[in-house]
Amino acid sequence: MEGSQGWSSFGMLVILAIAVAVGYYAYKGISGSDEAPSCKSALNYCMKSCRRTTTEAPAAQACQEACQRDQAACERQGR
Repeated sequence: MEGSQGWSSFGMLVILAIAVAVGYYAYKGISGSDEAPSCKSALNYCMKSCRRTTTEAPAAQACQEACQRDQAACERQGR
């Protein structure tokens, strides 16, 4: 009977994994997180990216200036 008990536990794990996946996609569908990011959130993401990827001050400053130009363009488009 131990073999059937092991299968039962495995089956419950499979069902739990499926339930978690369904819940995740339902949440993503309800929350609408696939929408385009706002200008402010795009700027924040860009600035974080600059801080993580650039090590020298001139490159970081150029990256941040590019982020600010992108934000200005985004606001002109009215997003």
